[in-house]
Amino acid sequence: MLHVIATPIGNLGDLSPRALEAFRSATLIACEDTRRTWQLLTHFEIPRPDMVSYRQGNEERLTERIVAAVRAGQEVVLCSDGGYPGISDPGYRLIRTCAQEGVPYDVIPGASAVNVALLMSGLSTSSFTFRGFPPRGPGALRNWFAEDKDKEHTTICYESPFRIAATLEAALDALGDREAAVCIELTKLHERVSRGYLSDLVKEYKEAKVKGEVALVIAGNNPKFCRTAAELGER
Repeated sequence: MLHVIATPIGNLGDLSPRALEAFRSATLIACEDTRRTWQLLTHFEIPRPDMVSYRQGNEERLTERIVAAVRAGQEVVLCSDGGYPGISDPGYRLIRTCAQEGVPYDVIPGASAVNVALLMSGLSTSSFTFRGFPPRGPGALRNWFAEDKDKEHTTICYESPFRIAATLEAALDALGDREAAVCIELTKLHERVSRGYLSDLVKEYKEAKVKGEVALVIAGNNPKFCRTAAELGER
């Protein structure tokens, strides 16, 4: 069996008992960074099994090895550095192969920055879209946000701490002034969440030095989440 495990995005206490059991029984762990996963195993006093770094660039080659191990009767774990493998992290190719070829696998749920960011934002949870990492180029970035301009769902994406200011400006330009939240280092010691309209967040992060992982949550096209032209004139 292949066990697809969601690992903590910060607080190690979020690793479930079921995930711990799978790690303890694994004979092979395919992980994004063996050093990070070894730190996790050491914290929980789990003996180190055979480990391979499963990352972008070697996924195709290692997928065959991992599938062969499962077919040979081994207990195999797939994990990333934090959250769910395959969600803006390596893992999709292996999971897809298993699904297509009838190789048994399960998913052991756990922490996800997407869900934590959505709830921490205080924005609508009735419908939302996770869009991964946005493009870097200014024009492509604005167009990327503009695709959702008329949609009512909440949008969630990840971003580099070095680009958050530019991304907020592009979102404001493409979407107008609507409510949003910048979520930094979720579940970690220095967790920080800034909520407000995009124009306010642009000012806050214009010159700010941001450290850590960032999730950006932006309200959909709904009047109750958008600042009107009249309100802007009053400011």
